[in-house]
Amino acid sequence: MQWWCAAQGVAWTWSWRPYPGVWIFIGLLLLAYLRFGGGSAASSRQRTASFAGLIALWVALDWPIGALGSGYLASLHMVQFLLIALVAPPLLLMGIPAERYQRLATWRGFGLVRVLTVPLVALLLFNTVVVATHWPGLVDSLMSSQLGSFVLDVSWLLAGLILWWPVVSPVPDRPRFPLGVRMGYLIVCTVLMTLPYVFLTFAELPFYATYELAPPVGVLSARDDQRVAGLIMRLGGGTILWTAAGVLFWLWYRRENDPQPIRVDSRTQSR
Repeated sequence: MQWWCAAQGVAWTWSWRPYPGVWIFIGLLLLAYLRFGGGSAASSRQRTASFAGLIALWVALDWPIGALGSGYLASLHMVQFLLIALVAPPLLLMGIPAERYQRLATWRGFGLVRVLTVPLVALLLFNTVVVATHWPGLVDSLMSSQLGSFVLDVSWLLAGLILWWPVVSPVPDRPRFPLGVRMGYLIVCTVLMTLPYVFLTFAELPFYATYELAPPVGVLSARDDQRVAGLIMRLGGGTILWTAAGVLFWLWYRRENDPQPIRVDSRTQSR
């Protein structure tokens, strides 16, 4: 029995396989959220966001997407990346009440969080992780073991949380990073993610031995599967980031155009 999805080198079968490590990981995240992240203090909308983020992680890590993406299809490996790094993190962060964020800001170790989530640092760190974790040598070495596959998945999740923190989290307060600048931040991220898309989509030969030598699944060759992976990164990642930028634009527009509330002097009102 495998505890985490990793490359196996055997023919794919649609027979369900358990991955208890994935269940334990998701369960620990759920317990951490209920104990520290929100629990009864969270609104129904916040709890829904957090649970949606956990479900996105579960779908990405567990059978069948986790198993297929970890050793058979580069295209589903890219779907995993999008779910783990770009879909789950903002949902998890949106599920935390402002009160819990303020409490976190008083923690002694929050200084490291403050540094890592400086927008420029977060942007460069995330895209460095993206390039490194799609580099053929690193991917092939990590995907061959369960521990390596776990490290790869957790790296995506942590990098995604760092990327989305300046956009979603209210702490630390950054008055020079308003909604309009956050939109540009996400758009720049789509540009920086072009590099992996280019070498995946336009390479003449397959990059990853893991997928090139894997038992075939479906009708796509390893080269075509890699090309689909690049297109998924470009179109799927761009759609997620541009949609988030669109939501920020809508919030910015409402903030700028909503009429200011009329203040009534209580003494005048009493007359």
